[in-house]
Amino acid sequence: MRSERVAVIGVGILGASVGWNLARLGARVVFIDADQPGEGVTNWSFSWVNASNKTVRRSYFDLNVAGMEAYRELARTVGQPDSWWHPSGHLRWADDPAAEAGLLKTAALLTSWDYQTEVRTGAEVRRRLEPALALPDAVPVVFYPDEAWVHGRHLVDRLVGQAVAAGAEQRYGAAVRDIGTRSDGGIRTLTLSDGSSLDVDIVVNAAGPSASQVAGLVARHLPMRREPGVVTRLDCAQVPVHRAMHAPHVEIRPDGDASVVLHSREIDALIDTGKEPGELALLLRELAGQVVPDLGDSRIARTRVANRPIPADGFPSVGPVPSLPGYYEAVTHSGITLGPVIGRLLASEILTGKRDELLTDFRPERFTA
Repeated sequence: MRSERVAVIGVGILGASVGWNLARLGARVVFIDADQPGEGVTNWSFSWVNASNKTVRRSYFDLNVAGMEAYRELARTVGQPDSWWHPSGHLRWADDPAAEAGLLKTAALLTSWDYQTEVRTGAEVRRRLEPALALPDAVPVVFYPDEAWVHGRHLVDRLVGQAVAAGAEQRYGAAVRDIGTRSDGGIRTLTLSDGSSLDVDIVVNAAGPSASQVAGLVARHLPMRREPGVVTRLDCAQVPVHRAMHAPHVEIRPDGDASVVLHSREIDALIDTGKEPGELALLLRELAGQVVPDLGDSRIARTRVANRPIPADGFPSVGPVPSLPGYYEAVTHSGITLGPVIGRLLASEILTGKRDELLTDFRPERFTA
């Protein structure tokens, strides 16, 4: 059993998953977050567990399929899945011929990769799955029955709680300001913004949108994209939808018994035009009301613009940096889908040194000059 003290910087779904896996294997873990666990991007994303949107590279698709399976295992292991795990499937359809053809082409590719895919008509979807949708009868709708949505903050709370019960420490409300190293380049100390310091041996950079700044503290260049996204929550007396869906211009999913989450790439494109979050929320609600009329008058509860943690080439950066002993990265946009599998694989690698082939294409050294 390793005796090193491991600092996990950033306690969203990725950091919580890595720390939970380390703690239950006997490692000495300290969680560090400038905010509170799960309150950052994890709580302000569409939180859709899938591999259907990950076909650009087969190895990336395979990693996301492994992420879906890791969730099913997690639901059996962690407990209280009703509060955070919602495997109700996912719907997707288009409203123009070119987009529709692309959607059906992707569905055919996924079927050839043994991914569960069903094509239904709008009328079938209204009759059997989502009666509240304003959906043309004949439009083809792709249904992915194995996909899910996750309440990320509830899952983070569950993972962190179990890790703390296993001995993990917590330091919240203070950001990492400095990472001290030994003469051989290994990790020695962390200094926090509240002036305190911690002796540590290993650092896991799971800091999401701040990952590049944390990497810079060890003179590591981690190039990141800037891709802000806006998410809105609506209050509903009765939630009119039962699963996550991608309508042509807006994404909609339940968020518990009295809330719905909205997101749209089209509205994201307006973030830098000067529109306030409140204006963006109104536009999201308007788009949602065209798909689910019952949402048209729902009260806008909360809206936030958050930067997505995306490495420059769009793929995860997971594992050690060979030139920086004791420094590891766990940085990716698909954090919701990939959190549990990356947490398991990276914790195992930290403790045993064994590299898993699923991570071969996503190693941090590809960004090393």
